[in-house]
Amino acid sequence: MKLAAQLLRQRAACGLRVPIPQRGTIRLASTSSTAKHASQRTFLYLTAGLVVGGIAGASVFESGWPHVESRTSPRWRDVNHSHGSSPRKYADKRTMLKAVDEIRTILGEEAVSVDDFDLDEHSYSEWSTSNTEVRPVAIIRPQSTEQVSEIARICTKYRVPMVPYGAGSSVEGNFSSPYSGICIDLSTMDKIVAFHPEDMDVVVQPGVNWTNLNNDIKDSGLFLPLDPSPTALVGGMVSTNCSGTNATRYGTMKDYVVNLTVVLADGSVIKTRNRPRKTSAGYNLNGIFAGSEGTLGIITEITVKLATVPPSYSVATVTFQSIRQAANAASTMIRSGIPVAAVELMDEVQMQIINKNGGAGGRIWREQPTLFIKFSGTEATVKDNIKSVQKVAKSFDCNSFEFASTTEQMDALWSARKQALWASLAVRPEGTEVWSTDVAVPLSRMAELIEISKERAGKLGLFNSILGHVGDGNFHQMIMYNPNIPEQKKAVTNCVNLMVEDAIALEGTVSGEHGIGLGKKHCLAKELDGATLGVMKALKDSLDPHWLLNPGKVFDE
Repeated sequence: MKLAAQLLRQRAACGLRVPIPQRGTIRLASTSSTAKHASQRTFLYLTAGLVVGGIAGASVFESGWPHVESRTSPRWRDVNHSHGSSPRKYADKRTMLKAVDEIRTILGEEAVSVDDFDLDEHSYSEWSTSNTEVRPVAIIRPQSTEQVSEIARICTKYRVPMVPYGAGSSVEGNFSSPYSGICIDLSTMDKIVAFHPEDMDVVVQPGVNWTNLNNDIKDSGLFLPLDPSPTALVGGMVSTNCSGTNATRYGTMKDYVVNLTVVLADGSVIKTRNRPRKTSAGYNLNGIFAGSEGTLGIITEITVKLATVPPSYSVATVTFQSIRQAANAASTMIRSGIPVAAVELMDEVQMQIINKNGGAGGRIWREQPTLFIKFSGTEATVKDNIKSVQKVAKSFDCNSFEFASTTEQMDALWSARKQALWASLAVRPEGTEVWSTDVAVPLSRMAELIEISKERAGKLGLFNSILGHVGDGNFHQMIMYNPNIPEQKKAVTNCVNLMVEDAIALEGTVSGEHGIGLGKKHCLAKELDGATLGVMKALKDSLDPHWLLNPGKVFDE
């Protein structure tokens, strides 16, 4: 049976077109200023969510992807008629500025910015199409948990939305401000609070950059093995449950969170657990806040597990004639049990872009679908794994196989993969936007979805490219288009929606590592049923009864 027909049948079997009942109007608890009362509300809301099931769930959003605006267009407008469908009445601009003045009095003038450039910078992402035209009224830069608590207390008092901000590297509009409010920039909370090398963990503030952290502790023989964008901050990594290139071997960010200090919407401060690596004491609150995108609380301190730096490592690149061959080879390597540290894919378009930008690592690359494979372990283990991978690659008729052993050679080989996004932005034509999003599917279905997604995008006549972390079934599609040409915008929207729906039909997910944000709310409602979304909304209602924390993200009311 052809793949297209198979996908249609699977979509029907999954009931993707069956509408979910609208969320009900049940309200059970009033506001509380204590974490104890918040816990009581959680029980009540969860009970309601489980009892009413689909009635407490969200409807499938048919409105499509969010409105696209250019960088020069952000401006103030009535927040109660801005992007999204929240019926809540947030503070008007005058009241928001009153709250800002009160925050300035407590935190000091230097902590508050209302500069237009600063507001624009915290409202827009060049590598995301999920931007809104609404800006926050101020940027607040706290230095401690106590200051974040004061901000939250004042914002709750005046009903001002709060949008946490880290490095600004997310792609799904996670830090957009659709209802204005204040943007809480946590990047200046960048201290290493405590380092426990004997326990293999470190306590950090959310603004710590992961590459700087690894550099600071490198003499200990330990490191944080996550490998997302070099600009990523630990707080944002937890909030989106990021992964990066090393996820194949080391897992995702949630696997490295020991405990969290979190400021709730009303200013209450909680710590999720103590510092041992394992516990069965109570609910897994780490799992609730990790990946919640700042919609349930503001993370102000993180204890993360560390791993031992492997004694030896190497990198190989393997080229193939087709992207399906490359994807099949990657999944076969994983299913064969070869303990690779990372398996990354870049299609021929990405390789062409790198060469147009002068190459990478001091060389020009073959312009073919390419796997970038990282090995780590003992020297003998690395050598054995290279041989095993080479054998698999040859069985898929690879065109070339190169590996490196010196640090200089490895950096040269791996640099091409790490430069992919920036190289693409460098060749973006004037007036175009980059639509970059990801999905993840079971390994056995990855090759077919990559192939059909690439073929579909290829028919648009626009720049399109596939890359991703294929070692764990996660890949990204990047398309450049002009948002001012309706035909292009509609065609790209349909193309991306179909990729997401196909991923769901293949028992995959609408977001492998970038979260939901503003851009994929309607997609989440297709992946999860109403009862499941009802439980999520019950948690939101309990911890943030006025929906002040990053409103408009993940789902609407």
